[in-house]
Amino acid sequence: MIYPITIDVLHQIFAKYGDVLKVVTFMKNTQFHALIQYPNEIIATNAKTALDGQNIYNGCCTLHIDYSKLSNLTVKFNNEKTRDFTRPDLPSGDPEAAPLPDLSAYGLHPAFLQSPAFAQLRTALTALGGTQGAAGAGVVAPTPVVLASNLNDKMISPHALFILFGVYGDVMRVKILYSKRDSALVQFREAQQAQNAVTHLNGCMLYGKKLHLTLSKHTQVQMPQPGSNEDALTEDFTNSPLHRFKKPGSKNYQNIYPPSPTLHLSNIPDGITEEYLRGLFTSTGGTVVNFRFFQNDQRMALVQMSSPDEAISALIVTHNHKISETNHLRVTFSKSNI
Repeated sequence: MIYPITIDVLHQIFAKYGDVLKVVTFMKNTQFHALIQYPNEIIATNAKTALDGQNIYNGCCTLHIDYSKLSNLTVKFNNEKTRDFTRPDLPSGDPEAAPLPDLSAYGLHPAFLQSPAFAQLRTALTALGGTQGAAGAGVVAPTPVVLASNLNDKMISPHALFILFGVYGDVMRVKILYSKRDSALVQFREAQQAQNAVTHLNGCMLYGKKLHLTLSKHTQVQMPQPGSNEDALTEDFTNSPLHRFKKPGSKNYQNIYPPSPTLHLSNIPDGITEEYLRGLFTSTGGTVVNFRFFQNDQRMALVQMSSPDEAISALIVTHNHKISETNHLRVTFSKSNI
């Protein structure tokens, strides 16, 4: 540790991949350690993949990341050593009981962290990292493009990826790579939407294969020349009417969930029966385990498939399915069980 590493610095780095719930820091064998708790394993995996081996500051303070045996951190105080970001009301505790990390082995006294000189150093390092691209400035620059790999090249299509990834953001373009048909680039309207897709879809099963998702080095998907071999593998959805997040503050942002066996159906017209909808979802190749109309609104329903994999396949087929002259079915993942 050539330069000081505080909880605020760690939070700045790790919050780029999801909500940081708790941080506990300690010294062990003259090395500085930190335990960082996320809401779920998917976010933790994304952070580990992106940050392991990266430098916090330019050219130094390399991160070595492993999974902890602990499933939950107990934090009693919010101070320089421990922090629970879900409990801002916690006391700071006795300063003697929660000393700053011992940095004397590195020529830095703990009191230095509280000095104006340290504040100036942090400002300088942040400015440097902002141009050099160290972990503190974001290992992966914000990009709206996701690289999807390990796809089922016999079944995948730009349209299928557009529908699935569209649950997490407005997909502008999809390009299946000509020389590597099990990989594709998916471009979103915004970088945060791309991160939403990686957070929720990485590791999920799609057509029998486990999705591998990372943020791409590219910032946009280039359209091929008309008539080229790549023409059929690339599609522009910029003007699609199926974008879920076009309206600022759309309530769809409040209903983003990871794939689950239960799907939420909406825009169901009068006269559509449970038997019809059960048959529609059975025709996607999966098994309908349960079904229920909303008691107070028959235009919405929940349908439960036998697994998240079946639900993913069913969503791709049934979202925007025309069920009347004026109604197209709207399908998304639900957090509810029937």
